[in-house]
Amino acid sequence: MESISVRNWPVGKTSKDPVSGIAGAHPSYVVAPTQWLAALSQAAAILSHHDSMLSLVEGNDRFLQAFRQHQERDGAVSQAATIWRERILKFIQSNQTADSFEIRRDGKLGPEYFMCTIGRLPADADHPELYLFTATDRTSERTIEKNLRRELLSDGLTALPNRTGFGEEIDDRISNTVWPENAQFGIIAIDLSRFSRVNESLGPMAGDELLITVAKRLKSSLRQGDVLARIGGNDFAIFARLNNGLSDALHIVQRIKEALSSPIRLSDLQIRVDCAIGCALSTSLSDDPDDIVRKAQAAVKIAKRSGKVEIYRNGVLKEAQRRFSIESRLRDALAQGGLSLAYQPLIHLQTGEITGFEALARWDDEELGHVSPVEFIAVAEESGLITPLGRWAAYEAAQALSRWDAKFGQPMPVGVNVNLSPIQMARDDVASMFEEALRYSGIAGRRLTAEVTESAIIADPDKARKLLFALKDLHMSIAMDDFGTGFSNLASLHSLPIDILKIDRSFVSSMLGDRDKTVIVRTILSLAESLNLKVTAEGIETQELAHALQQMGCWQGQGYHFAKPMAEQDAFDYWRARWNFETV
Repeated sequence: MESISVRNWPVGKTSKDPVSGIAGAHPSYVVAPTQWLAALSQAAAILSHHDSMLSLVEGNDRFLQAFRQHQERDGAVSQAATIWRERILKFIQSNQTADSFEIRRDGKLGPEYFMCTIGRLPADADHPELYLFTATDRTSERTIEKNLRRELLSDGLTALPNRTGFGEEIDDRISNTVWPENAQFGIIAIDLSRFSRVNESLGPMAGDELLITVAKRLKSSLRQGDVLARIGGNDFAIFARLNNGLSDALHIVQRIKEALSSPIRLSDLQIRVDCAIGCALSTSLSDDPDDIVRKAQAAVKIAKRSGKVEIYRNGVLKEAQRRFSIESRLRDALAQGGLSLAYQPLIHLQTGEITGFEALARWDDEELGHVSPVEFIAVAEESGLITPLGRWAAYEAAQALSRWDAKFGQPMPVGVNVNLSPIQMARDDVASMFEEALRYSGIAGRRLTAEVTESAIIADPDKARKLLFALKDLHMSIAMDDFGTGFSNLASLHSLPIDILKIDRSFVSSMLGDRDKTVIVRTILSLAESLNLKVTAEGIETQELAHALQQMGCWQGQGYHFAKPMAEQDAFDYWRARWNFETV
């Protein structure tokens, strides 16, 4: 046992003979045999100290055997023995009654670990102070702990470091690597796009196989010293030393793209892996690695929306934190009825009558204040809350019509338009949702109009077609929102059961001062007439715009010239005030 190997130690006898020290260095004294020492399960010995000399007074068989084995194997004083001696001397010079410490030494089969204890034995006038030393072999325990720790810090599927292990690997690289002057490190976050579809369509085993293959390809793109980790279900991250700043990071990103460019074969299918990539760079080696990882994850969320590699910029983390707050508060608002619908009138441009209202979600939160629909709807789509939000809007709009009818005493000659998110159309059973909303409210399907976007139709044309025909079976109208900003063509318009085209406000609001936009509006009106479709113009903010669109033959309009979105009761009062009003 290396922990007892101290050069020039005199070994005492287990008899009444005196224990000899180095010549002249230790006085002779008599020590009676201690039978209880032999009964101890661990290696144990009694030590003495005089004139800076440590002496072995007595040891049990385990101690002496280990001592001899060490002396035979190691002639020189090892580092472990030096540490052992320093700890013993430090204890003797202190006022402590006991101490414990661990010693590591290199054994035949690898590192060995011993838990050592040292304590003072009672002294009297005839004998100097003695010390009881014990050493317990903890090698097996440490091996088990090491294996358990390895499991806790690594991903069981890919064998890569997990989120916790990634942090420790980064700390180790920063602390134990020689870094060039002005060097920095970067984190590259990678999110596999549409990974859930693989699990849903091919099963979790195929998903696991995909992750393993991706991990291997990503690892092949690394340089020496880079660290790859799987920090989430379909999220990977790379720690990279950057001698040349951003250019090094972009070089790694290019290698990642090349590694994932070729399809992966799964269950006789060729799967092309797309990913969103975000990068964050440290300003110095003293930066908190966890903070850089969070910044990279914030950048990758933006990359998922933008479709390109994103580099973290100041303020992004703050934006991500706000989005998280919005998501959390929105979840509560949906559960507790914290949102409301505002209703913007739709005006028949030839008669001035109110033909209906567009329902628009509004949210005023106690903590966040007024939250823009542009902001919270984007968060809802990203988090999956768009489904309950869309359902709430459909039910609430139908119920509002029912309440208006009750106030009016009969069905009002108006309807309500409800917006559908492309993500809701992809994930939810929208037709059943509207069927329930109509049934519970007791209103006719013709009084609800579903507003869909071109992007929702283009994303999955077959599914969109089935949905739109299902809505037509409910006698609902279909409006294509923001027309002119997407990629619709005559064939798709002709084949889909669309009733209304809504010209985007970007064309309408400035068309009087822009000849090209006037031409676009005229073209859309002509196209709609040829396809027997009605047209609604958005963004009418002046009397001149209203009259110009009226003269062009536009059927319907909405905008601040007529009214801003208003509360349910205000919308009813507005309709009553304009009932039979026949001028624009």
